Formats: sequence, structure tokens, C-alpha cells
Amino acid sequence: LSERTFRFFWETADPKTGLIPDHYPDTKFASVAAVGFGLTAYPIGIDRGYITREQGATRTLKTLRFLWNAPSGDSPAGMTSYKGFFYHFLVPETGERFKPTELSTIDTALLMAGVLFSKEYYDGEAPAEKEIRELADRLYRRVDWAWAQDEKTRLMGHGWRPEKGMIPYQYHGYCEAMILN
Repeated sequence: LSERTFRFFWETADPKTGLIPDHYPDTKFASVAAVGFGLTAYPIGIDRGYITREQGATRTLKTLRFLWNAPSGDSPAGMTSYKGFFYHFLVPETGERFKPTELSTIDTALLMAGVLFSKEYYDGEAPAEKEIRELADRLYRRVDWAWAQDEKTRLMGHGWRPEKGMIPYQYHGYCEAMILN
């Protein structure tokens, strides 16, 4: 089961972008949360002998480079992210926003958990591992968490759409947003 789960992330990731489908067998769109889970799956695959450390580092670096260089802005089309937050669903081959999905705070947080895990796991002196740490730090620091907070309640909002602005709901209490804190 462990290896099959790892293989989902390893084998379904787009070879150019590193983006991972939200679910299978439908691979029309990737999920940034799935990418975060994939970034944590690669070191598990290394530690269990499914891939080499070099293979894991190469895939992780390709993914982080793509995320760092992907188009970012407030336009409703052709973008991957804005203010460091990523759209919930992306076109796997290009990284562009899939349909009218939102910039998702929780899905960006799950992505960043994988990004930060990568930063800690790849602690070697190889140039690829050094670049992983640098890109991971830059990606995390680019997220403008305060922008997504409600000005009055200081609670984290669910997300944002360029066509409508902030989604009018906020996370509070015991829920999936615990990772946002």
C-alpha cells in the first residue's frame, strides 16, 4: 500500500511542471495540495528504497523551480498564483488556473507544508539540495498571509477570485485550517 501510494505521486506528476492530479483516473487538472503531498511522498520513497535520493531531489527541484517561475498576477487567465497563493486547481501541463477556481488558502498551506518539508529533508551539500532549500524558503516567504486575513476578525479567509475578490467565509474553530495557524 505504501509503495502504491508513493507511485501515484511519482508516476502521475507532469514531467515538465511536477504538478500532480487531484485524483485518478481523471487527470484533467492538478491540485496544489496534491503537489504538497507529493513533495512529502518523494522522501518517503527515498527512505524506503523506491527511488534514489538524486531522483527525489531532481523531481523536487523541477517542481519548485516551476512553482517559483510560474506566472503570477491578478489576471483571471493565464496565472498560477497571486501574492504567493496558488490556485486550487491548475492545468497540469502549463500550471495555469483551471476554470474559475479560487486562490486557496488551505490548499496553498498544504503545498507549503510539502515545500517546507522538502527544505528540511534535503539537507545535503549537493548543488541541487542547496537550491531546493533556497527555493523552498523563497516560495514560503512569498506568501502574503496577512493579505488573506479578514481585517476585523483577523481570521484566515477561504480564498480569492480575481472576478469577485475575497470569498466571504473564514476559517475558525477545529477544522482543516489548523495547518494555517
